[in-house]
Amino acid sequence: MKATRSRAAARKDNKETVKPVEDRTVGKRKAALRADKSSKKRTKNVKPAKKDPNKPKRPATAFFVFLEEFRKIYKQEHPKVKAVSAVGKAGGEKWKSLSDAEKAPYEAKAAKRKSEYEKLMAAYNKKQESTDDEEGAESETSKSQVNDKDDADSEEEEEEDEDDD
Repeated sequence: MKATRSRAAARKDNKETVKPVEDRTVGKRKAALRADKSSKKRTKNVKPAKKDPNKPKRPATAFFVFLEEFRKIYKQEHPKVKAVSAVGKAGGEKWKSLSDAEKAPYEAKAAKRKSEYEKLMAAYNKKQESTDDEEGAESETSKSQVNDKDDADSEEEEEEDEDDD
């Protein structure tokens, strides 16, 4: 009997896994997925900067201002519905059905919140700049100069101790 190669073995030889990612065709799902995964691995190692708890939070958009009021009404009408997604979907549908005139008060409230946020951010940024300047002034003196000052202070203290004896 003749030994024949199976179809799976033949397909394995023809696979594009031998080619580098750049040479593969973009239309192939596996090649595109592998390329995406490799770029994600590189970015995972980079840690984002820690958030400042004193930084003002961004204001709500007009839709979320509307949704705050809509949640109260929806929960009164549908007390048994506990799912957040159901409230969100109903709110989204209601928002889409509103006319521009009906959306106007929510947009005005959102604009007011945004202007307050901008004032808070301006004050926050000024505060950040002033603290950065103070830190910069401290770091301007080099470590050797700081060490020289410490050495001079310790020598003076030793002389005083000798004089007391």
